[in-house]
Amino acid sequence: MNDEQFRERFRELTGNGPFPWQVRLFKEMAKGSEAIPARCDIPTGLGKTSVIAVWLLARDVNPLLPRRLVYVVNRRTVVDQTTVEVEKYREVRPTLAVSTLRGQFADNREWSADPSREAVICGTVDMIGSRLLFSGYGVGYKGKPLHAGFLGRDVLVVHDEAHLEPAFQTLLEGIESEQRRFANEKGRFRVMELSATARTKVDGVEHEASFGLTAADREHPEVVRRTHAPKKLALAPQSPGKLGEQLAATAIDRFKDSGRPVLIFVRLVEDLKLALERLRKAKLKPLQLSGTMRGWEREQLLKDPRFVRFLPEPTDIQPADGTVFLVCTSAGEVGVNISADHLVCDLSTFESMAQRFGRVNRFGSHSDTEIHVIHPKPDGFEDKAPDPQRRKTLQLLERLNGNASSDALAQLDANDRAAAFAPTPTILPTTDIFFDAWSMTSIRDRMPGRPRVEPYLHGIRDWEPPETQVAWREEVGVVVGDLLEEYRPEDLLDEYPLKPHEMLRDRTARVWDELVKLAGRFPQSPIWIVGDQGEVDTRKLGDLAKLDKKQVDRQLGTKIVLLPHDVGGLTAEGTLDGNCPPAEITNDVADKLMNDAGKLLRVRLMRVGTDENREFDEKSAGMRLVLRIDFPQPEDDEDAPGKFWHWFELPVPKDNSKNAVHPVLLTGHVDDVVKRATEIVSNLPLDDWIKNAILIAAQFHDLGKQRDLWQRSIGRPERLAGIWFGKSGKLGRTFWKPREITDYRHEFGSLVDLQSVPEFRSLDEDTKDLVQHLIATHHGQARPHFTAKQIIDLDATTPADEAIAIEVPRRFARLQRRFGRWGLAYLESILRAADWHASANPDPSGFFTEDAP
Repeated sequence: MNDEQFRERFRELTGNGPFPWQVRLFKEMAKGSEAIPARCDIPTGLGKTSVIAVWLLARDVNPLLPRRLVYVVNRRTVVDQTTVEVEKYREVRPTLAVSTLRGQFADNREWSADPSREAVICGTVDMIGSRLLFSGYGVGYKGKPLHAGFLGRDVLVVHDEAHLEPAFQTLLEGIESEQRRFANEKGRFRVMELSATARTKVDGVEHEASFGLTAADREHPEVVRRTHAPKKLALAPQSPGKLGEQLAATAIDRFKDSGRPVLIFVRLVEDLKLALERLRKAKLKPLQLSGTMRGWEREQLLKDPRFVRFLPEPTDIQPADGTVFLVCTSAGEVGVNISADHLVCDLSTFESMAQRFGRVNRFGSHSDTEIHVIHPKPDGFEDKAPDPQRRKTLQLLERLNGNASSDALAQLDANDRAAAFAPTPTILPTTDIFFDAWSMTSIRDRMPGRPRVEPYLHGIRDWEPPETQVAWREEVGVVVGDLLEEYRPEDLLDEYPLKPHEMLRDRTARVWDELVKLAGRFPQSPIWIVGDQGEVDTRKLGDLAKLDKKQVDRQLGTKIVLLPHDVGGLTAEGTLDGNCPPAEITNDVADKLMNDAGKLLRVRLMRVGTDENREFDEKSAGMRLVLRIDFPQPEDDEDAPGKFWHWFELPVPKDNSKNAVHPVLLTGHVDDVVKRATEIVSNLPLDDWIKNAILIAAQFHDLGKQRDLWQRSIGRPERLAGIWFGKSGKLGRTFWKPREITDYRHEFGSLVDLQSVPEFRSLDEDTKDLVQHLIATHHGQARPHFTAKQIIDLDATTPADEAIAIEVPRRFARLQRRFGRWGLAYLESILRAADWHASANPDPSGFFTEDAP
């Protein structure tokens, strides 16, 4: 592809012609994985996120480039630039799999359903980093190795605004270095540090040379227009009184009658509340954007005519007229695709101020843009971080002489800028021992030697208090008492993971304060506290009120608190407030995810009685049943109708896909898995013996389902004894109900039966090892072992079975040494993807009907 062809294809994807730096980056990437720049310094407003388009086009030239691009941003936003860009690309390249933090693409399974497909995954440092370390927040233990494998192999990780998260950048580089120790890595995990405001030095150490703008870029007319966009800077000391009110008063005084979109940035949530209150008193109807808002309410901003005024590209929503104010915390600084005409803000550290300034007059459309910064007086700074850096930032801003354009910021001394950045956190070194401990995902409880992952993602920031997330789920208040033994919260969250739109985040101390208020009204309401390894602690709301303040950070910090859907505590803006009464409409928004066609992606339906109703049929049409919860009969009313809960999800679509509500014969399911696995491996650059091992594992992975014990566990009716099923479903109008629940794992049964299969016995030892491991782990078990209860087959357990079980962890260790932690997880995930896709989209020829033989 020559330069002219690239320009044409780039315009087709993005709608714009490329800047010179984008042409040069394409040429570098097309050379291969090792030529991908480790660091790119590109100013805001010059198309940083177009590295995704460049990567896609480079793959057309060199298909050996990583087939998945993971774009990491450090904060959650409403409408991140990455999502906007990728949605454009998908219109031209519909085969591109997409998973982002937004709407219907929110961490869907599309990207992991087919590892041979090009995919873009956009997420936060927490979302991506925890998954890379086999500890995915909001991911059940079964899914953790799958996410780690697909994010840790055949991937280019682009870390946007990397200077904001130096600990995570160090972690990524450590993972890349670790993988290079294995001969079969071949550059399949690459990291690109992307920044508009790079730290020139970290602890006095110079960065390596980076890819950046050249003279050709700086002389480009559009680059000149954007980097020199007029931004008149005014600095004013803080007056006596409350800062939030002064910021709002300044905005009102300067811009109330301007008819323009105006941004107000604040560091602290307390000042955000004060600014909003002051603007509302002036009857100006401000909007807010903060990390303390729940994702669902943040997404609804996109439908607000006032918010549309801040979007640089037109939407279907008619923009509001007049002056519009948007009050933001740091959630609006990075990655968010907004632009205002004027800005009023308090003083933060230099990199934060540069991001704020980049949100006004981004494209040089106005000549009268004003920026007003309210800062502390000389004696108003403290000695503790980050105030010394804020003081240095103020000194830099004073040097600008009223010119806050991107070019003027870039002319400031690089070392002085670096000194005014937020302090570098304490960065913890990773070790082989930690990587091994994190990879043992089937050990679900706390394990000595397996540290929490959060400090490795963000470093230790002594100047920042811990945070806690909060969400609302109906099952918290419904699955109680003895039901918790049969339906473990960890398993429920594995089947129905928490999504970003369900959660809000705030400082742990503030969360606790609001939960204590709720506890005053609902002390007996159950809550679930979810740890970073997915473990769940069930308590009562009243228990939180009894905590000593010294215990709060330890017991709630970095965790997720799940509340019942009907206790209230959520404001109309999506923030936590313990004084808010229960809402008329449930606070549970877990089901409010739709695809492009407006179809629900998942739904939970509570039913009473035996007959289905129209609502049940319509809402679950085309979905596959993932869970059935049966509630006990009331002791005082044996004749009461049955009550049960069906949980469904929409399968990843494919041509002629069918819904998965029919029982599927075991032979039909295995055929589907083998077919899907064959399609996947044929498009992957794997050694032939590895492809063969995957296909043999697909052929024999479900031998252990040929047990009456297992068939009873999926609810096979007694009248169908002797027929082996791979998947349950419904016959007539009734879904099968499990008749016996045990801990027996069919994957272990498959290992036992495999030993007598001639085709397996004839394999070489290396292939045998890999086949057995893939079978053992295809539902997330055996990392590193099966438990004693999981290997018990009540019909046929022998001493030989114990020997097979003992070999499972030994094999796991051998293969991790051979393929590496992410390499082995990747191979496991290929079979798991084939199995999952076959389960979600079964071939109708494998369906069982009553008249089948």
